[in-house]
Amino acid sequence: MEINKNRSFSEKALKDFRLIDQAVIAKDQMAYAELMKRYKKPVYHMVLKMVRNVDDAEDLTIEAFSKAFKSLHRFKKDYTFSTWLFRIATNNAIDFIRKKKLRTISIHTSYKDDNGDAVEIDVEDKGNLTPQDLAIKEQRIELMRMFVDKLPAKYQRLVKLRYFQELSYEEIATELEAPLGTIKAQLHRSRELMRELIEGKETRF
Repeated sequence: MEINKNRSFSEKALKDFRLIDQAVIAKDQMAYAELMKRYKKPVYHMVLKMVRNVDDAEDLTIEAFSKAFKSLHRFKKDYTFSTWLFRIATNNAIDFIRKKKLRTISIHTSYKDDNGDAVEIDVEDKGNLTPQDLAIKEQRIELMRMFVDKLPAKYQRLVKLRYFQELSYEEIATELEAPLGTIKAQLHRSRELMRELIEGKETRF
């Protein structure tokens, strides 16, 4: 992946490019972890402004990174990684908003990437998934399965119901005959465990 010679990138963007090469070419898991560490908070806060729900924002943040990492080999250095990642995250959040028919005033909000360029949010109609959209969804599921299989059994079931079957928190609570608060707490814990796995931390379950 060659850098676009016609553009001047910040040192942070150049560092991202080096991490991407380590992740894609050298299969360095720590490079993936470092990219996530650098952008998890800004992506989360951006998504939270859109969906206005902490649990949904956490879910969508994980989904955005899952999509980005699975498609990282297709990333072109014509623009910054942050621009590309934020577009994935915003489009993912917009799809979620449309699916849930939520009201928001934030979908037209603009964001700045590392070079100060405005990041446009694509709001085209996605009523029907394109082959590319379906492929991305399948890639996200494949990536998540790698980490889900390493979780304790009780967390595996929760994550599969939430991410693979796309059930709401209320539907999961009904399915498992458990209090809604318990479901939210356990899903929160499962996300923490998955993040630790992604970051390569040693975790004792």
